[in-house]
Amino acid sequence: MVIRKASHAGSWYPGKKEDLIKNLEYVFSDKEFGPGKLPETLNQDSRTIIGGVSPHAGYTFSGRCAAFTYLNLFKEKIPDTVIVLGTDHVGYGKVALLGDGAWETPLGNLQIDDELSKKILDTSEIIVEDPSAFTGSMEQEHNIEIQLPFIKYCAKDKDVKIVTLKIGIRRDYSVFEKIASDISAAIKTLNKDVVIIASSDMSHKEIFNTNQLKEFKKFDQDVIDAFVEFNSKKTLSAASKTTVCGAQTITTLMLICEKLNGKKGKLLKYYTSSDIKGGYGYCVGYFSGILEK
Repeated sequence: MVIRKASHAGSWYPGKKEDLIKNLEYVFSDKEFGPGKLPETLNQDSRTIIGGVSPHAGYTFSGRCAAFTYLNLFKEKIPDTVIVLGTDHVGYGKVALLGDGAWETPLGNLQIDDELSKKILDTSEIIVEDPSAFTGSMEQEHNIEIQLPFIKYCAKDKDVKIVTLKIGIRRDYSVFEKIASDISAAIKTLNKDVVIIASSDMSHKEIFNTNQLKEFKKFDQDVIDAFVEFNSKKTLSAASKTTVCGAQTITTLMLICEKLNGKKGKLLKYYTSSDIKGGYGYCVGYFSGILEK
């Protein structure tokens, strides 16, 4: 069984369980950049919030933004399975998932939902099983791993499972449509409560003054507006004009949720690393948004 090690624990986020719990409590409780409350669930019988976008930088910068996404996805009920759509920073060229095994986190391992993974693989001609996309030389890739402590923390005592996909390099819209059709079809065959996460930061750029920061935010806002409008083609087009690193994950998320009766998008939080640290220099945007029925 493949166990994907927590290769960024102790650097991008705390590596010790007690320290990580304290950090997660902080990012949820912070009222300036975070939601200002800890996650709770209403234990409802059904859900309306079916997917979301979550950033993937170090928790110091993106953690409070990500907290909004997870607070909402786990609010109505704790899901059975979370699909995490990962982007690529290391030159991977395929669309792959981890078929079975687990991902390590300092809070305990998260098991792969091998039943759903197998359904996806049986359905799709594009998505392949490839452990090497997540292990070995690819362990330097952080964007899926960063999401997992949030899932484990918000799951409380429930044995929530995950399915992790990597969508390598930017592709045509038609490919995202096919991926979304395959994943949504697989979800519909199982009697499980499944939510989907798109891992993505927004624009990345050197910023030297207030006007440049304003322009930077305007480009990100165009992507966010298209997301809220629930227009996947427009979102991909807007993202393609930026350095948003998860254009493919956000677009695929929207297409999956559309096929699962999603109707509207909602902005929860947006800020930049410049807002966090003050001043200028290298700047990254962070966006939390959800999709609802």
